[in-house]
Amino acid sequence: MPDSTPNTELLRSLGRLVRGLSALFWGLPITLIVCFHTAKADSLKSFGIVPPLVTTGLLAFGLWQLGDFQKQERVWRTALDRARLFSLINFGLSPFLYWWNKVPANTFFLAMVLTLTLSALLFLGSLNRVLRRLGAMLPDEALRLETRQFTALNLNLLFATFVLALLYVGIAQFPSLPDWLSATVSVMERGSFWFLILLILLPLAMTMALLWKTKEVILDNVFGVNR
Repeated sequence: MPDSTPNTELLRSLGRLVRGLSALFWGLPITLIVCFHTAKADSLKSFGIVPPLVTTGLLAFGLWQLGDFQKQERVWRTALDRARLFSLINFGLSPFLYWWNKVPANTFFLAMVLTLTLSALLFLGSLNRVLRRLGAMLPDEALRLETRQFTALNLNLLFATFVLALLYVGIAQFPSLPDWLSATVSVMERGSFWFLILLILLPLAMTMALLWKTKEVILDNVFGVNR
């Protein structure tokens, strides 16, 4: 009887882990699409601030489901808590996408949207760190190797995105620029939102692949589910 209790608790935590990974897998692309349409299109205006709150809340829910797994591992808990913090920041700032769409000239709303964009990048980076720590705890060497390689690549891509965004903001502060540089900044400014989305699509797709792979490894090796 004493042995069955830990096993039951472990299976329960693994079940929540799988649910959390599934929520994150589906929540990432849905959140990107919903937040984009909330900020730039009119298709979701009738729903107000609800769509971005629901989708960012789904990501926060997914991370909270991971919390029951290996509570004693300090490095894992630190990475998970950091990702949770950014998920809550995203959740709190997501209504500003709708308000900025309604009043695009408001500088405060714009500042909040930019803060949300930065927080979203940091969230994606912290989620990759969570996956790296999780992969290191699971008994699958192939998954461990893939997670280590792809999370490193994702973090480098996200860092490059952050640097390019800083360069864009910094260059835009100078009133007099060479013609070619001024034209480049103008093109980036007109399509800045699309440009940002294209830059994060690759790490987003690889993060989703890691989430799915990790979930499948747990189902196959722990629960014995053949797929």
